[in-house]
Amino acid sequence: MTGTELLRQLAVPNDTKLVLLVMDGLGGLPDPDTGKTELETAHTPNLDTLARHGSVGMTVPIIPGVSPGSAPAHLALFGYDPVQYQIGRGVLSALGVGMDLGPEDVACRVNFATQRDGVITDRRAGRIPTEEAERLCRKLAEIQVPGVTVDIRPEMQYRAVIVWRGPGLSDRVTGTDPQIEGRPPLAVRALEPEAEATAAAVNRFVEEANRVLADEPRANTILLRGFGRLPGIPTVGELFGLRAAVLAIYPMYRGLAKLVGMTELNAGDSFADQVEALRRAWDDYDYFFIHVKGGDSAGEDGDFARKVRVIEEVDALLPGILELKPDVLAVTGDHSTPAVMRRHSWHPVPLLLSSRWARPNPWVSGFGESECARGALGHIRSQELMGLMLAHGLRLQKFGA
Repeated sequence: MTGTELLRQLAVPNDTKLVLLVMDGLGGLPDPDTGKTELETAHTPNLDTLARHGSVGMTVPIIPGVSPGSAPAHLALFGYDPVQYQIGRGVLSALGVGMDLGPEDVACRVNFATQRDGVITDRRAGRIPTEEAERLCRKLAEIQVPGVTVDIRPEMQYRAVIVWRGPGLSDRVTGTDPQIEGRPPLAVRALEPEAEATAAAVNRFVEEANRVLADEPRANTILLRGFGRLPGIPTVGELFGLRAAVLAIYPMYRGLAKLVGMTELNAGDSFADQVEALRRAWDDYDYFFIHVKGGDSAGEDGDFARKVRVIEEVDALLPGILELKPDVLAVTGDHSTPAVMRRHSWHPVPLLLSSRWARPNPWVSGFGESECARGALGHIRSQELMGLMLAHGLRLQKFGA
């Protein structure tokens, strides 16, 4: 029996309210000049107070040493085994923007990118605005590939999503993204013989896309990754008895939450909008997932100061959540995105758990990597957070006699 199956047996519904606040890419590494991480640098009086009166620790998204993508890292926070349930990023993006997926359809994620002399010089095309991505998607929608229907839509900023429809398609193909700049894009390869036709169709589309985008100053190519099909996965209602809702601005996270049975709420355009939406929906659900994207984007851009500002903005508006008196409030990140590394990393992520039943850490002075590393919760797998939230919400029966 897995831990998730055990929680399913022990879970009991009640009226307690649980809030999971995920600051994407929260974990960091020390700035060489100050010796402090982004979280330790930020002025966070509200989070610091919660840390002193609640429990803190560190989460490991997958296993030590493994740098996670956003999808498996969030899936773990929802209580799922991210290795057992592997979901293509394209599926989540498609669901997030409201695209219909049939059982035979294949979805993938798209980055508009800049290519010069055959190598990728900017994997994000200068983070073009969403409106520009909409225009580019209209250009690419004119491309025709024999035997395949291609539906491309913008997601947010430089990202888009493609759903491939047609007989005999396979998601067992590689992507074109080299993951770092200064290298040429990759050709799509089939991972099994049955996927050869799909790989050929995708390569044909990319070739045509490069021709169509050749006159664009920044977004003159596309990078594809995260091919996948719609999976079968139990919902958080079925597993844990939760009436769950998601407040996320970025489409991919809405897609993931919807996939596991959360109701999508209108989150607006800012964290302030999300807090207000939480207030409006407070009586209708008992588990709320709130996602804040800005820190991860800043970390990937190597912008230490901007990541600090995102953290401070969240802290300043945190009283709006606390006024609702959630029975359990968990604050963490899905993974670390240190600005000094400019990418996701394997480093453990700070975790704060606030509840009437939380064991306090009187020796902890605030919310940061160094303080959380010596907190009462210790180092746990992200997948174990759901059990802790249910327990602190008195939603688990005793196990055994």
